[in-house]
Amino acid sequence: NSNRAAVGHLHRQLYGRRYPVLLVNTDGSTVRLRYSEPKRILMMPLDSNTLPEAERKARLRRHFPSKPKAKEEETFEGIDLDTYKKFWKK
Repeated sequence: NSNRAAVGHLHRQLYGRRYPVLLVNTDGSTVRLRYSEPKRILMMPLDSNTLPEAERKARLRRHFPSKPKAKEEETFEGIDLDTYKKFWKK
């Protein structure tokens, strides 16, 4: 079916032509180039060795967040059950 490419992507190993792609460098500059796969944007990976120590630790905290803290369970000892007696079925 000719509509197969419109619904999903084609599963190809090699594409027959080059496609215009926007390459974003780590400093924020952009370059238009021709790429073998149909993509809109390519981003260059950031070298963490060139970053300052504080910014590198902040990036690591964002990528690997800490485990969520356990919440305290609610107890029913402080509730007066006589106030809710009218809602019980007999």
